[in-house]
Amino acid sequence: MEAAVAFDPQITLGNTVVRLVKGDITELEVDAFVFYAQHDLALGSGFGGMIGLRGGASIQKELDEMAPVGHLEAVVSGAGKLKAEYIIHAVGPRFREDNIETKLSTTMENCLLRAEEKGLNTLAFPAMGAGYYGIPAAVSATVMRAALEAHLSEESGLEEVIVCVLDTPQFNAFEAAFKAASHGAFPAQS
Repeated sequence: MEAAVAFDPQITLGNTVVRLVKGDITELEVDAFVFYAQHDLALGSGFGGMIGLRGGASIQKELDEMAPVGHLEAVVSGAGKLKAEYIIHAVGPRFREDNIETKLSTTMENCLLRAEEKGLNTLAFPAMGAGYYGIPAAVSATVMRAALEAHLSEESGLEEVIVCVLDTPQFNAFEAAFKAASHGAFPAQS
């Protein structure tokens, strides 16, 4: 997977800088990153398996004590050997559920609240629900932009939020959503 590449300028929401990058969220130097989890918090295969492999067995052990987690909820675990200190595990909606936008917005808010409760300064989000869980990237991007605007426009301890996407189609969807924001835009990808 290619390294994370930032695209400046950044946008500012309240006192928080928001950046869009393309790369591997587990490689970012942040206080925490969000993982779109299942109710049983099993890291399983795919991206979850990579977190377990890179971060070590302590992550799954901690998650086993927290499971199961309710729909739209978020919990925080340590990040083991990963660069981040914490992982916020969010159980969000899947494609074709009713009211995906509202449910995804609630999931985002729960992640942001967990970050605030931990006193985090930096937080990274993936394209929430896009990819494996089938939420279209454009829907994810629009909901995430609105949720970040709503939360970060108020008093927040978060200094930086990174939206870390996997590929160019996801990047393009998020770029378009952020261009629609009244606060600014990310430039075109080179």
